[in-house]
Amino acid sequence: MPQTKSHIKNKKVILRNRNSNKRYKVAIKQSIKQYLASLRSIININNQENLSLCQKNLSTVYKEIDKAVNKNVLHQNTASRKKSRLSRLLK
Repeated sequence: MPQTKSHIKNKKVILRNRNSNKRYKVAIKQSIKQYLASLRSIININNQENLSLCQKNLSTVYKEIDKAVNKNVLHQNTASRKKSRLSRLLK
């Protein structure tokens, strides 16, 4: 339990930042799940119309990852690694 006023305030700031960071990470995970689901539909159905949907989902994932990097939630190298691994799946 924090004893001083500064520790109490610091704890509030930490909780606020944790919630903010979690929002970005959850958004990334959800967009990745949508992207992987669209990839599975291409493989199962073998439909080329879904390819454009898959590319659209990939750009959404990139957008979410870049937002997280700009807010210092993810490191740039981590973001690059995630982008690279996801783009390899499309090829």
